[in-house]
Amino acid sequence: MSISKLTITSSAFADGDFIPKKYTADGEDISPDLNIEGVPNDAQSLVIIVDDPDAPNGLWTHWTVFNIDPRNTQIPENTDPGILGMNDFKRINWGGPSPPSGTHRYFFKVYALDIKLDLGEGALPDALKNAMKDHILAEGELVGKYTRE
Repeated sequence: MSISKLTITSSAFADGDFIPKKYTADGEDISPDLNIEGVPNDAQSLVIIVDDPDAPNGLWTHWTVFNIDPRNTQIPENTDPGILGMNDFKRINWGGPSPPSGTHRYFFKVYALDIKLDLGEGALPDALKNAMKDHILAEGELVGKYTRE
C-alpha cells in the first residue's frame, strides 16, 4: 500500500519557521490552528502527533489526538478535535514547546487512517503508534521551531 502525502499548514507559522510564543509554555500554551489538505476519500480517521526530537532524553511527545473526523480538515487553535492521548508531560492536553535550552524543532505530524482506533482517552504514544501500523493511507508534517528567551 503506497502512502500518499498530506499538506499541513498553519496560519500561526510557516513550515520551518519559529512558533509564536502564544502557543508555548511561555505564552498562552494553546495549540495552533492546523489546515490539512489531501485527505483520501476512504480515510476513516485522522491522527495528530506533535513531538520534539531535540529533547535531552530523546523524542518528547507534546500532543496526541486521534479518531478525528476525516472531514475535519480545519482545526482551530486551542481545540481538541478528537480523543486525546497522553503526552510526555503526563497530561492529556496540549503541552506547548518549553525547551530547557537552545532551539528545538517541533514536528506536527498528521496521519489519515483506514480505520478508527480502538483506544481510549489517555492512550500512550507508543500504543497509538502501534495501533496505527499498517493503517496509514496518507501522512504529512509541519515543522516549527522554538527557543526560549
